[in-house]
This record gives sequence, C-alpha cells and structure tokens, in this order.
Amino acid sequence: MSDKEAKRESTENQENIEKSKDVQQNMPAPGSDTEEMEKQATDAQTKASATSDHNSEPEQDSDKIHDELDETLAEENEDEDLQKRHDIEMKDYHAMTMNELVMELDELLKSEKIQTIRDHVQEIKLEFDSKFDEEMEQKKEDFLEEGGNIIDFHYSSPTKKRFNEVYFKYKEQRNKHYEELKKNLNQNLKERLAIIEELKGMIGDSADMNNSFATFKQLQERWKKAGPVPREDYKDIWRTYHHHVEVFYDFLHLDREFRDLDFKHNLDQKLKMIARAEELTQETNINRAFRELQMLHKMWKEEVGPVAKEYREDIWERFSAATKKIHENRQAYFEELDKAREKNLEKKNEIIDSIKNIAQEEITSHKQAQANIRKIESLRNEFFKAGKVPKKNAEESWKRFKENVRSFNRKKNAFYKNLKKEQYENLSKKLELVQIAEENKDNLEFKITTPIMKRIQSEWKKIGHVPRKDSDKIWKRFKKACNHYFNRLHEKQNEENKDEMQAFEKKKELLEKVKNLTLPQDHQEALKLIKEQINIWKDLGHVPFKMKYIEGKFNKALDQLFKQLDISKRESELLKYENKLQSLDQADGADKLRKEEFFIRKRIEETDQEIIQLENNMQFFSNADESNPLVKEVLKNIERKKQELGTWEAKLKKLRNIDS
Repeated sequence: MSDKEAKRESTENQENIEKSKDVQQNMPAPGSDTEEMEKQATDAQTKASATSDHNSEPEQDSDKIHDELDETLAEENEDEDLQKRHDIEMKDYHAMTMNELVMELDELLKSEKIQTIRDHVQEIKLEFDSKFDEEMEQKKEDFLEEGGNIIDFHYSSPTKKRFNEVYFKYKEQRNKHYEELKKNLNQNLKERLAIIEELKGMIGDSADMNNSFATFKQLQERWKKAGPVPREDYKDIWRTYHHHVEVFYDFLHLDREFRDLDFKHNLDQKLKMIARAEELTQETNINRAFRELQMLHKMWKEEVGPVAKEYREDIWERFSAATKKIHENRQAYFEELDKAREKNLEKKNEIIDSIKNIAQEEITSHKQAQANIRKIESLRNEFFKAGKVPKKNAEESWKRFKENVRSFNRKKNAFYKNLKKEQYENLSKKLELVQIAEENKDNLEFKITTPIMKRIQSEWKKIGHVPRKDSDKIWKRFKKACNHYFNRLHEKQNEENKDEMQAFEKKKELLEKVKNLTLPQDHQEALKLIKEQINIWKDLGHVPFKMKYIEGKFNKALDQLFKQLDISKRESELLKYENKLQSLDQADGADKLRKEEFFIRKRIEETDQEIIQLENNMQFFSNADESNPLVKEVLKNIERKKQELGTWEAKLKKLRNIDS
C-alpha cells in the first residue's frame, strides 16, 4: 500500500469514528454529498413519524437508556480514575454505629483516591447525621425535662467531633482535586476548540491537498492527546469535531475503494462488540455486565468508525436491543434487591411495632423503666442491623421509628419527672442517715454503735433514688463515715484476734503432728495418747471465725487414728463431741448451747420415729423367715438406728453435764 493510500485509509478510519458518534445519538449518518445527507435525514424523520403512534414509548425508553449511558461516559471521561469507584465495596453503613462510621470514613480516605469515594462518603454522612440527630433530639428532650432553657441547649460528642475532623479533611482533599481537575479540563477544552477552528480553516483550501491531509493528520494526533473536557461540554465538543471531520472528508473526495475496506473493517469490529453485548445479556454479575456495556458504548462512540449504509440500522438495532436487555436485567436485579428490602421493611415494621407497644406501657417503677430502656436500646440495634428498605419507604420507616422512640422517651421522662418529689424525700431521709453515720464514726462504744451502723446501712439500701446531681455526693459522705467507723472496728477486732491467730497457728502445728502420730501397740495407751491430743487441742482455745475450718480437719485426722484402734463409731463420735462442746462453751455462748440441745433433741425424736416406722414395717414380714434378704435389711437398719439413737442420747447427757 502506497503512502497516499495509507493516508486515505487512516483518514477514512477517523471519519468512521466520528460518524459512529452520530449513529449512537440516533442522528442520520452523512453520505457522500449534501443531497444524500438531507435524504437520510428526511427518511429518518418520516420513519420516526410513521412509527410514533405505536412505538413511541419503547423509543423513549431506549433513548433514556442511551442518555444514561452517555451521562456516565461523559462523567468518567472527565476523570479516568472514577471507574475505580465500582471496585470499592459499598458496605451496609446503615447497620454501623457512629464510631464505626467514623472509622470507615477515615479508612476510605487513607486507602482510596478522593474522587472514587464520593458515593461512599455521601452514604456514610447520611447515616451518621441521621443517628447523631436522633441522639441529639433525645439529649435535648432530657435537657428540657430537667428544666433547661432551649436557648442554652448545645450538644456535641467526641464521636461527632472526630467525624467533623475526618469529613473536613475529605472536603479539603476533594476541593483541591477538583480545582486542579477543573483547570486541566478547561485548558483541554480550549485546546480542542482551537483544533476545531484550525480544522474549519482547512475546509475549502484546495491549494495543496497533500499538505492539507498531512496537516489534518497532525490535528488528529493533537486531538487524541488533548485530554478530557468538562462533562457538560463532552457531547457538543465531540459532535462539532465529528461534523467538521466529515465535511473535510467530503471535501477531499476520498477513494471509494478505501472507504469500503474501512467500512468492512468497522463492521467486523461492531459485530464483535454486538456479540459481546449479547453474551453480556446472560452474565449473572449484573454490575460487571453494565460496566462492560459502558466500555462497549465508549468504543462504539469514540473509537470504531461507521459501516456501510445498508448495515447501519440493523447493527444499531441489534446493539440497542442487547443494551436494552442488559438494562432490563439490571432493573430486574434492583427489583430483586427491593424484594429483599421489602423483607427488611417487614422486619423493621415489626421492630417499630414492638417499640410502640413498649411506649404505650404505663411506667410504674424505676425497675420497669430501666428494663424498658434496655429493651428499646436492643430494638434500636436490631432496627439498624435489619438492613436497608426500599428507597420509597425509607423516609417513612425512619420517621415512624423516631416518633415511637421519642414517644417512649417522653413517657420515661414524664415518669422520672413525677419521681422527683419522691427523690427529694429520699434525699432528706438519706441525709439523716449521713448525719447519724458522721456523728457515730468516732464512737468508742462498739457494742452499742455497731448495730446502729449496720441498721443505717440496711436502711440506706431500702431508700429509693435521689436526684442525680446529689447522688454521688451524699453517697461519698455516707460511705466515708461508715468506712471510717468499720476500719476502726476491724482494727480493734484484729487486736483482739491476736490470741485467736496464735491459737490457729498452734493448732496448725498440732494438726500436722496428729496426722503423723504413731500410736503405741497397747490399745489403752493409744487411746490415752489420742485423748491427750484432744485435750491439748481444747486448751489452745478459739481460732478466728473464718478459720474454723481447721476444726473439721482435726476431726478427720482423729477419725484416721480411731480406725487404727478399731474403736467403735459411737465412742469416737463422743470423744470428738467433747471437743466441740468445749468450743461452744468457750465461745461464751449460752445461746449456742441451747441451740445445740434443741438440735440433739430433735435428732433423738426423729431417730426414734424412724425406729418405730421400721418396726412397724416388720409386721409385713410376720410370716417371713429371718434369712429373707428384705427382712435382714430391715433388721440391720433397725439396729443401726438404735446405735445412732444411743449416740445422740449420750451426746445429750454430756451436754447436760456442761449446763450443770
């Protein structure tokens, strides 16, 4: 192919690219001369008029679809990085707390380009503002209920402050980016308009066709490198450029052979694009299919030239049909999303109804109020985690939610307002107790004062709430006075417990000795040795109350010694019981001895009744042989109970000896 032919083919390619834009915009493709162009325009208008009665609505739908695609192309042409926004996950911001929203916004600023996160930031801000407004409204109502003046109300929070800081940082970065972008876009627009003016100046200048063509090629290269323009100028600048390129081609009267070859090449390319678009109608990833469709439209519009007139309408209709099908798939996808969100709406309505039911309850106690507050908070969390609802229902759902939450809060506030009188009465009662505590905190009469201090502590617990502003203050005074007194009491008790602690240490040593005691072979000598250990244990005296567990350990050690002697259970029990009696007697507790006697008498009575019952049961076996297993078991139980009865009676005798 000669250089001249190559130039012609290249020029034809560019002409076809320009014409494809007009095809996509439903404009008639230009022919070889003005008359042919006018005829195509007239035919297209006639066809549109003839079909408008029965097909206007589908055409309008198709135009709307293509307009949406053009708008997207214009926007993404303005800033190539905008395409990356589709790859950033749009999370369920509705389910996030305010703290989580702040962290999410901060993370987006750190990890993504500023122009790609606009939609995400808008969604985050919408959710944050909604949640914060709800919280602020509640704080305002609380403020007013407590007697505040609306003029004085102001509310903020650390979370709100942090959000404002991060959002301000976002706006700064965004504004800086778009200011720079605007300068570049306007400069590119000037450059492209200048190229168009130069192109217009070449039309009609037939002085040197070769030089004109070479200059035209240079203009094309400059056009390709001129960069994006503002989106509002995108359509017009391309349309104007295409128009003057077509006029220039007509002026050159290019060779039809090269044009037909270029038409064939463009037809092959567009058929491949149509095939891919038709494949995309089966794509299950709807967002991916739509993004790829946008790229196909960009190629059809800006990169691939026109085809022969006899194919133009057919291939455009096929491409439009595939486009419409993908759009329908996308609409169906969003309808399915809305169906899922309908379920979310049902769930949220149930939650709102639950909140409404709680809000309608009459609050009669602080306990009920607090329980309902926890229920409402739980339902609030469920509401936010229930997911998004259909857009048409979002505002109404949010409105109902806020109204019912506020209704509960008003009733709660009214309840606590009515409690204020009672709270001030409670405050008066507690202040009296504070006075008693402070007056007695240094009292040296511990036996008299301790019951008083314990009584006022008990009374304090029974008195209800006091006003919040006084609660901590009077509690600290009361607690300080009580702690002061009981610290002094414990110091005195610790001083008195010195002897008991010494007794405990000695008993610990004796316990270890008894555990390792080796008994002599002679039974009487061994028994005498054990009794000596018991007497030593008795003489050591009392141990602190919380350390009385050592008595049980000593009894277990004695049991091991008694086993070695093969002593009767009754005898061992009585020996250990003497130790217990001495402990009760030394405790200076006549009341404890009386309780012990009552307990033993009760056990004697119960055991005696059990023996009578067992003996009565024997009447059922009057004709049975004593070798009968059941008879033997009953007789064995009777004997065991009689032995127990004897042990209890012996214990009672020893107890009476102490009393006497």
